[in-house]
Amino acid sequence: MDVQDLLEHITATVREAKAMPMSASCLVNRAELLEDLDRLRAALPADLDHADALLSDRAAIVASGEAQAHDLLRAAHAEREQLLEQTEVLVAARERAARVVEDARAEAGRLLSDADDYVDRKLGEFEVVLGQLAAQVGNGRERLAARREADLARLGVAEDDDAPLAHDPATEDLGPALDAARHAH
Repeated sequence: MDVQDLLEHITATVREAKAMPMSASCLVNRAELLEDLDRLRAALPADLDHADALLSDRAAIVASGEAQAHDLLRAAHAEREQLLEQTEVLVAARERAARVVEDARAEAGRLLSDADDYVDRKLGEFEVVLGQLAAQVGNGRERLAARREADLARLGVAEDDDAPLAHDPATEDLGPALDAARHAH
């Protein structure tokens, strides 16, 4: 039995004891009550020693708790600083990423503009070449028309004359070419 149980047992014994008439006294079994008190006396030193040990250890336990609390606070401050640094790094990284994206967009715009300028220059050059080629084709057609007129005049044929030519062996091979030339113009 521990100290609490013994105290409860002694208290119950006294309450249940027979009361003396006309008095606040009661009758208890002396041997049983003395035996319970001896057991209580024997149990108390162990509990008191344990309580004294706890009280003496109290200072060490409080100091240990305070040290742990300081360690936790130090760790929390360090973690807070680390999180703040990570936040600053994250903000800096986001700003850097935004600058990179902006620079890439500007570069893409510049490249597109350069490509458009290059294509426009090449198309302009091609236009000039085509103009020259068209002029050469026009000159060639004019020379062909002049030569045709000269050939027809030499042969004595009018250009709008659809009448067959007199049989001339020298112009016999020119017949289909002359017909084609008449219909082309």
